[in-house]
Amino acid sequence: MLIRVNIYKLYFLKENMGTALLRIKLMPTSPEVNFEKVKEKAKAIIEKGKGRNCTFEEEPIAFGLKALIVSFDIDEEQDLEPVEEGLRNIENINSAQVIDMRRAFG
Repeated sequence: MLIRVNIYKLYFLKENMGTALLRIKLMPTSPEVNFEKVKEKAKAIIEKGKGRNCTFEEEPIAFGLKALIVSFDIDEEQDLEPVEEGLRNIENINSAQVIDMRRAFG
């Protein structure tokens, strides 16, 4: 039975793995956070985790506070935990939350 499972993983899953499209919301610690530095660090972390096509947009929250929404794609077989943990550990970022994850077809 174990051999069947391994063969299934090797042939079926490897060929049918797709691309995941992700959107992660980064919440800064204050409204004075320099988003340009955060964007540079976030892009480096995402590219290190084998993410591609990284884009950023700012979303107003309240009282001058803005969230930074990071969008990128990554192979489904890649582990997302190191990317999430790296984004959470950026200086002046309070939290990182996956707000959308879907499979890309095509």
